[in-house]
Amino acid sequence: MADLLWGDVSRFFDPDVMGSLPDLRVPDASVESWQAVLDLVEARGWHCRYSEGETVLPVPRAETVLPRPADAECPNLRVWPTADVLAIFRFQDDGEIDFDVDLRELQGQERLDVFCDFLREIGRCLGKPVFMDAEGDHGHPVLGFDIDADRVVLLAEPPAR
Repeated sequence: MADLLWGDVSRFFDPDVMGSLPDLRVPDASVESWQAVLDLVEARGWHCRYSEGETVLPVPRAETVLPRPADAECPNLRVWPTADVLAIFRFQDDGEIDFDVDLRELQGQERLDVFCDFLREIGRCLGKPVFMDAEGDHGHPVLGFDIDADRVVLLAEPPAR
């Protein structure tokens, strides 16, 4: 059974309501948490591409990416859990895992299921919740992976139509 039903959450996936790139995060992370995500990407065989600015490089170890000068460009890791769904991880802070998805790629029940599976994989791997906030509305999650429920759940009421 699906974690969430499209009819119940479609407003949270409307780019006009949420912004096209909602903020996803795992709080209380560490360098080890980041490395666990990198290891998960490799273990699951998800296609990925790591880059610093415009330069594409091999995926490094987390401990070599996170301690960088304040003026350095923020590295990112593009991960495709499926060919048509992209998540972009940004190595901004070792204390929080931060990534974006494009809501235009997450339309309909099938894509919602892929998204929920992805969040569940990350949450289970880390043993931590994974939250989704509207773009630019950090700290007000609308849905997320709940560790105790072992599924993605609603954390807010969808906006009215």
